[in-house]
Amino acid sequence: MVTPFTSTGAIDIDAFRQLIEYQITEGVDGLIPCGTTGESSTLSHEEHDRVIDLTIKFAAGRVPVIAGTGSNATSEAIQLSQHAEQAGADAVLLVNPYYVRPTQKGLYLHFKAIAESVSIPCIPYNIKSRTGVNLENKTLKQLMSECDNIVGVKEASGDLAQMKELISLRRKEFTILSGDDNMTVDLIAAGGNGVVSVAANLIPRRMKEMVHSALKGNLEKARALEKELTPFFEACFVETNPIPIKTAMSMKGWCREAFRLPICPLEKEEHYDVIRSAIAALDIPEAP
Repeated sequence: MVTPFTSTGAIDIDAFRQLIEYQITEGVDGLIPCGTTGESSTLSHEEHDRVIDLTIKFAAGRVPVIAGTGSNATSEAIQLSQHAEQAGADAVLLVNPYYVRPTQKGLYLHFKAIAESVSIPCIPYNIKSRTGVNLENKTLKQLMSECDNIVGVKEASGDLAQMKELISLRRKEFTILSGDDNMTVDLIAAGGNGVVSVAANLIPRRMKEMVHSALKGNLEKARALEKELTPFFEACFVETNPIPIKTAMSMKGWCREAFRLPICPLEKEEHYDVIRSAIAALDIPEAP
């Protein structure tokens, strides 16, 4: 989920509540506050905890809440994860440590320490393009064999071969979720389990229909939906995420086009037209 801000830069609680209601009404399978799309790196620790608290409160047990609690400091990730568990989160999502570029041993020790600090399920998030390090399958296999509460991975390496290898290595019930909307159907067709979606912030029902069609084995329908949604997927990444998706949502009245530096509004004026065109093609309704 994006984190909406007011014109003064505070967390927009009313807009956030409305977004949660929209997601649940449209049938999503779960909510992820304070992920990287939620601009977690720009939130203070107090704000981070508060957004998770609010999500749990507003969701009121209707869908699982997976709290984004990753950090480049293991101690900070532990602190955030322990708060999420105490607040009632169902699981935590843990992005690879960024900038520090740890070794595979460092990644193993990092995720193991967090998993051992909580009892709720933990889901590492592998995204080399944003963190500078790839969580290799060998490392993940070791983690899943030693930590019962490391139950899945959000895979955004962009490497389908790596994902397929992981599917062959995983233990039973280990969940593999795509971190890229445009690779979701391919991953599910290979044996994966779903997606942590950027596009679903604005088009949750369509994303659920595509994912569940693929999970039920109706790949023809899933591929048709994927083709329809691909221009929007592409529009969501004309500039750095979450700038385009938040801009798209502002165009439909769900939140302000407000960010926290160094994240800022779209740099290129023509990208507004790309996003408007992608939205218009899907006939997306205005926010109530």
